[in-house]
Amino acid sequence: MPIYEYECSYCSHKFQQLQRVGDKTPEVCPNCGKKGGVHKLISHTSFVLKGSGWYVTDYKNSKNSASSSEKNKTNTASKKNNSIQTKSKAAGGSK
Repeated sequence: MPIYEYECSYCSHKFQQLQRVGDKTPEVCPNCGKKGGVHKLISHTSFVLKGSGWYVTDYKNSKNSASSSEKNKTNTASKKNNSIQTKSKAAGGSK
């Protein structure tokens, strides 16, 4: 069940309440006891996805990710070397 944050319009008291999604907003402020001034606040979530590749960095096995990143670096380097050699041959180079 999510925790919702509320504020009273009369006394500016902020409070949190654990509720089901379909439950109604509380009508009475627990601080001042006035009815009808409580409204829901929009607050920050604790679940944040930042950057690219969050699945790989957060959930993959660290052993496998280290070895696979080394393989990717090697494959990228060999592809660059092959493209340089192909370009030099096409240009009439002797390499």
